[in-house]
Amino acid sequence: MKPRSSARARRVPPLGLSLDPSSSEPLHRQIGEQMRRAILDGRLKPGTRLPSSRVLAQDLDCARGTVVLAFDQLVAEGYVVSQAGSAMSVAANLPDEMLTVPRTGAPTQGKSVAKPAVARRTRALLAETPSPVPAGPPLAFPTGQPDREAFPFALWAKLLEREWRRPGIEAASAVHPFGHAGLREAIATYLGVARGFTCDPGSVVVTTGIRHGLSLFTQVVLDAGDQAWIEEPGFVGVREALANSGVDAVPVDIDESGFSPEAALAAAPDARLAIVAPAHHFPLGTVLSLQRRLELLSWAERTKGWIAEDDFDGEYRYSGRPLPPLRTLDRVGRVAYFSSFSKLLFPALRLSFLVLPLSLVEATGRIMDRVSVRAPLLGQGALARFIAEGHFATHLRRTRQLYAGRREALLKAAAQRLDGLLTVAPDPGGMHLIARPAAQVARRFDDVAVTAAAAAKGLTVQPLSVCYAGKVRRHGLILGYAGTPEAEIERALSKLRDVVLTAVTPSRRREAGRAR
Repeated sequence: MKPRSSARARRVPPLGLSLDPSSSEPLHRQIGEQMRRAILDGRLKPGTRLPSSRVLAQDLDCARGTVVLAFDQLVAEGYVVSQAGSAMSVAANLPDEMLTVPRTGAPTQGKSVAKPAVARRTRALLAETPSPVPAGPPLAFPTGQPDREAFPFALWAKLLEREWRRPGIEAASAVHPFGHAGLREAIATYLGVARGFTCDPGSVVVTTGIRHGLSLFTQVVLDAGDQAWIEEPGFVGVREALANSGVDAVPVDIDESGFSPEAALAAAPDARLAIVAPAHHFPLGTVLSLQRRLELLSWAERTKGWIAEDDFDGEYRYSGRPLPPLRTLDRVGRVAYFSSFSKLLFPALRLSFLVLPLSLVEATGRIMDRVSVRAPLLGQGALARFIAEGHFATHLRRTRQLYAGRREALLKAAAQRLDGLLTVAPDPGGMHLIARPAAQVARRFDDVAVTAAAAAKGLTVQPLSVCYAGKVRRHGLILGYAGTPEAEIERALSKLRDVVLTAVTPSRRREAGRAR
């Protein structure tokens, strides 16, 4: 969401605030930081009454929900107080020393400036707006959350009991750094049957998730300062894993054919790693075309580069067979394959896996044996039995049918409940759909503010804009449907409609909108 530009003279906001639509910083954080600085500098005195969120939103030409989100953060930090029946005001009990903090770069005469308590990387993380958490269990639409009722927990308990009542030698002694041998064997067998490529069980590494697996992989094949191509937009965890490894992430825009090797080479010709989700891109759902798959493999072979393939939900496709992984086309051993059980079974399992190129097995083993974190052993033996005895394949068949029904229900209900506000496009695979703002409300739609307002109503949605690494960001909402019961979808969309109406519609038109 961006403030509207106009040739007419803009009304000066009463607090002297201004918004920069080209900044990568969300609008609500711009408002909060400027008000915080005005309080600390003494320009806003303790006890000063503040304009209402409605007035300030009109002055700044932004959504009211954006201003409310900024006020909520200031209240939580103690800079602003809110009392029933009265307007918000600057807190009257701010400590004097808080109001006389010297500006950065101007230390007090004769005194040294204390160094920050945490590293620059940690400060950047703390500065980010935390994801809002609904009060109580979410009504809908958590991303990456499978259906809890569909998983056979009673069977799982029996498998755990069998595994630990008489633990095998692995469970009772030091396990291989790559994980439980039985689980790695079961994964290799499953991939050969269901995903179309064979691999040696010795090349399978059990991890705790994409961040863990990708950090391990980059530690083996890249040096600090090397460049890696990532999809734009893409999964935030990929950027985090690269940052933790000291690798420079280079975003490459996704188009209708997926990741473009040509655009990637133009952006960073010396990159040594490409991280892609060919079968089902997150969050847009794009499928990487065959031509580009071959171009990417050719680049890796020609330059001795590496490809990290994230197949996080490739099993879920609702028209035709699941698409084959890029790994099936790799003939020279340049593709590392990543997948997860947490999204397919249940998140608390915290078990994923990585299939290494054979040439990297020895080096990765030494890294894991000495410095890398290992996946927890608890549950690995039971999961090996779950796969080997056919329960995993049965669970996937059952949930494919279940999720296909929920996907259709979401599309049908969204066309009615969100008409004129959000447009939900179909996606033939995955576990989520994207709701984009309609043209008439797009300029006033701030997906971060809407996400926070939705959380207050018991809804869990994810803002699309946070998936972008660059300054140009598109807004929308990621709606996960796999973990949302079909009976709850219509009621949840009604709540979401009210939230969006409040955020983007002037108050005098809201009641008419709700009556539709």
